[in-house]
This record gives sequence, C-alpha cells and structure tokens, in this order.
Amino acid sequence: MISKRARNLGWKLRGTPGENNAITDVGGVLVGSETLSESEGVIRTGVTTILPLGYSTEARLVCAGIHSLNGNGEMTGSHWIRDAGHFLGPICITNTHSVGIAHHAAVKWMIRHYKQAFADQHLWAMPVIAETYDGVLNDINGQHIREEHVLQALNNARDGAVAEGNTGGGTGMICYEFKGGTGTSSRKVDIAGRSYTFGVLVQANHGRRDWLTILGEPVGMELRDNRLFDRERGSIIVIIATDAPLRPDQLNRLARRAGIGISKTGTPGGNNSGDIFLAFSTANNRPLPQVDEALQRSEHLNDEVLDAAYEAVVDATDESILNAMLAAQDMTTLKPPGHICKALDAESVTQILRRAGKVYDSPS
Repeated sequence: MISKRARNLGWKLRGTPGENNAITDVGGVLVGSETLSESEGVIRTGVTTILPLGYSTEARLVCAGIHSLNGNGEMTGSHWIRDAGHFLGPICITNTHSVGIAHHAAVKWMIRHYKQAFADQHLWAMPVIAETYDGVLNDINGQHIREEHVLQALNNARDGAVAEGNTGGGTGMICYEFKGGTGTSSRKVDIAGRSYTFGVLVQANHGRRDWLTILGEPVGMELRDNRLFDRERGSIIVIIATDAPLRPDQLNRLARRAGIGISKTGTPGGNNSGDIFLAFSTANNRPLPQVDEALQRSEHLNDEVLDAAYEAVVDATDESILNAMLAAQDMTTLKPPGHICKALDAESVTQILRRAGKVYDSPS
C-alpha cells in the first residue's frame, strides 16, 4: 500500500524536514483536533487547534505576523496582531459558521487555563479563530460544532505526528476539486551556524482542478474525472510556526511567503477564496505587558540571512497541501447531493511525475 504522504511516495520535494515532517517539530508546539463525521449522514466537520507554547499555564505572548492574500474569510484577533505584533493563547481552525462558538469556547479555555493572570490582571482574551467553508460536504447551516467539541480539541493537543486529511477542521474541505483537509510539513534550516525549524499546518479548501500543479507539472489538466465546480469556491488557512528569533515585521514577511507556497500548487488566489496566513515564533516569548519590564531586550536574526527561512516556508506550505490531499478520503456531496468528492489518486500523480523525471527510484 502506498504511503499517504508526498515525501514517502518518492516525489522530488525540496528541503530537509523535521522528525515528524509536521508543525509539531517546532519545540513546544502542540496540535489537537476533534472530528465530527457521519459516513452516511450530513455532519462532516470539526475543529483543529494549535497551542504555540503547549500547556504552559503562564500567560506569555508570542511574536506574530499576519497576511491576507485574498480576504474572503475570517481570522479573529488579526487587527491586534497587526498593531501589536503578538498574541496570547491558542489558535483554532474550523468551518465558517462555527467561528463564534469556537471563539466562545477558546475564551473560556483561556480564562481557566491562565486562571491566575485573569484573576490578577484586567485581561481581555482575543484568541485566533480561523475558518474555511465546508458547506458542500457538511451541513454547515446546522452549526453542529458545540463548545465541548472545541474544548476537547484544545485539551487533546499533542506533539509528534499530526492527523491529516479528513480530520478536525479539515474534515469537510475540498482542494482543487479533490478531497482536501488538514495537512502539515516542516523544514530544518541552518542559519548563521544555528539550526532552526519552520513548521506549517494548512486547512486546504481552495482551488480549481485546472489549476492543480504538483512539482511544476500541470496534473490537474490530466486528472479530469469527478469535477465538481465551474469556479473557485473555497479558502485556505496557513499557520507557520518557528523557533527562529524573529521580530513581528519579519514574521509579517514570513507569512507573506505562504502565498508563494500555495501558488506552487497552482492557485492564483481566487475571488471567493479566503487565503489568510499567520506566522508566529516561539523564541522571545514574553510575559504580559502589564507585568513585563519597561525596558525590553531581545535577540533576532538579521534580515540578510532570512532567504533560507523564506524558502523553508514556501516549500513546507507546498508540501502541506499535498499531504492534506493525499491523506484525504472520498466523501459524498450534500450540495448538490449525490456526487463524489474523490481523494487525489497517489498512483496516478506518481505516474505523471515519473514521466517528468520527478520521482526518486527508491522512495524514502
């Protein structure tokens, strides 16, 4: 049986991944999920969570940057991230109509988890909640995500391998008219004599079949069966984590590189797509401003050495999308009813890439 990850198929992908080839290769970063899926029913949705600093109960800020390639979507907390360059707490990714309940549950989780800080300080919770639309495969108007589902996803976050495809918030997503969903990848990079990790997690729900490009090959022009749309209807959320010490302005630039990463699979960023990207660094995390020092110092990389970081994000974003599609499984559509949203066939793509000389003889 062929492994359901692009690198294990022998596809000639660039860069060196971390141990799990996942966003969790960045030390301290945890990923959780809760999946609601009825194979013959109408509920196919969920929530994915990312905890930048794990389960530490000390309320500490992580530096962050944000970018919107096409803004037909939502990511809460984005205004403050743009102004302040940091955020506190978890990231949740779910479907479009569940942003409110996810935000409500994440606030409750933060108040409980950072209990002492919320008791002692005049704090406001602004968790990051992002979404993509799963209404083709899920009864999105039924709003089936409840508070307990979000809390479960927050409380079951782990390091190590990350479940991909039809899992968590990616359960009901479609990518290039194939079944999409959750995908992840990472890169190890040496910069100025130190090793850093750049990890990416995507919720891939974007693109038209005609656009699909893998390793530069227009595979979507050959794989023509089971088309679903006549125009782009989805979105993609990209979350980038790193342990490299970067300023917020540098993280803004890092987030922008996710746009180049998603373009490697062919999308131009369609009008109906919410292509929204967040980058954060676990380095230089700080206490809350209310209790921090007045004069602050931190170490950060020189802009002149960031090309390797940009390349790592581009390549890991590209591979994350491929992993999301390869791990996914077929699903019937609800709107319109009765069609099949097929998973990407690994064998067919491998044959196309092999003809182009882009498959290693002995997959790793």
